[in-house]
Amino acid sequence: MMAIFMAAVEATIVATAMPTIVSDLGGFHLFSWVFAAYLLAQAVSTPVYGRLADFYGRKRMFFIGATIFLLGSTACGFTWAFNRWTVNGTLDWGMAALVVFRVFQGLGAGSIQSMATTIIGDIYPPAQRARVQGWLSSIWGLAAIAGPVLGAFIVQHLHWAFVFWVNLPIGIAAIAVLARFLEERVDRKSHQVDVLGSTLLMLGVGALLMLVVQWQSLSMPISGALLGVGIGALALLVMQERRVQEPIVPFRLWRNRIMAGCNFGGLTVGMLLMCVVAFLPTYVQAVMGRSVTLAGAALACQSVSWSCGAVIAGRLLNVTSYRTTGVAGALLLMCGTALLIALNRDSPFLWLVPAASLVGLGMGFCNQTFLLVMQGSVGWNERGVATASFLFLRTIGQALGASIGGAILNFGIARYAPAAGDALEKLLQPSQRATLGAETIERLSEAIAGALHEVYVIAGVLAVLALAMSLLLPARLSAPEPANR
Repeated sequence: MMAIFMAAVEATIVATAMPTIVSDLGGFHLFSWVFAAYLLAQAVSTPVYGRLADFYGRKRMFFIGATIFLLGSTACGFTWAFNRWTVNGTLDWGMAALVVFRVFQGLGAGSIQSMATTIIGDIYPPAQRARVQGWLSSIWGLAAIAGPVLGAFIVQHLHWAFVFWVNLPIGIAAIAVLARFLEERVDRKSHQVDVLGSTLLMLGVGALLMLVVQWQSLSMPISGALLGVGIGALALLVMQERRVQEPIVPFRLWRNRIMAGCNFGGLTVGMLLMCVVAFLPTYVQAVMGRSVTLAGAALACQSVSWSCGAVIAGRLLNVTSYRTTGVAGALLLMCGTALLIALNRDSPFLWLVPAASLVGLGMGFCNQTFLLVMQGSVGWNERGVATASFLFLRTIGQALGASIGGAILNFGIARYAPAAGDALEKLLQPSQRATLGAETIERLSEAIAGALHEVYVIAGVLAVLALAMSLLLPARLSAPEPANR
């Protein structure tokens, strides 16, 4: 739980401090890369850690990943020192260094969540595993609330570097506890690590993820090059994995209908999550004209209800079937997205509270169910890669959801308000919104509302797909699995 909190609080606490960091380091043009670099590195390293954990044990991979993460966090905090160096006054070394160290930090983060989740799958039988995984999921809700508060306190009373250094005591404590108390028996035999396959996986997925995350700011030649590199590397990966004895990506797991359904379910709910979370504040501020505080409150409802849903699902799974719990979660997602689809410019803010809460509950139910089915359908020597593949595809889904939703929003604004310009930024600020004319506010609000309505329709379709994936789950209490090691 300490390890999960360390990884979960990272996004919210850094986001809170970013305006202060940019004002100190400069380099606003690299703002988005502070987050994208971390996301890309975490995503491409997660499946590699999962497979290596099946070979060499969870503790070893967790220690390696956590150490890299903590070293990266330490380095990120010292980037203020780099800002003294400039070339002709044009290059902000501080922000450039921060992006580089965030890559290093993300490479370590790829092990933290996947290893912590896999360890729970190892040490608890299915009946208890559902309950304990619910506890782990509740940490994300706690981090969603604690991160902004802690980040604001650090920025106001300390130096912004402490938003990175706050990870150090938590990470060291987590390493110490696992080193002292986690007993793990690993077969001492040699393995042929698929180094080429790992490289192709990271290269192919990294190129395609970069294309998805940054496509709006990339030129056509660079986009084409990334697409070609990504597809080519993944094609070579398939050929490589078919000929090696111990592939880094065991494609045979995808031949199982249940495993494939759970993986696709993770991809689906990841996309749905970003279609809601990434654009709900925009609707609150731009269309409803409300403050950023209320936008944060709407997201808090979603985060807290997700945690509650995970805990409830853990209890429910002990008295009913995977299929029933998964279907219940998908139905909650459908109800929540239906409320979002029914949103209009005259809807009160309180309309968003049940909508966000239902989506959060559904996410808690579905994520818990898909993850537990994945862990229960394989033995110890494949549980690491199974868990990592689910988390990896959920991350891919989040990147796709944010990219698709952003494209729809930009297209809608370009179609309905082609000459919006700087007026969009003023529309999002209550203090500057009043400077816009009533006609401008009306036109921009209508454009954004129409575009986000289409985004929420896509979220509704994804909720239906989540229901279809839930219907593929086994209609029994727990999937058969070998005894825990």
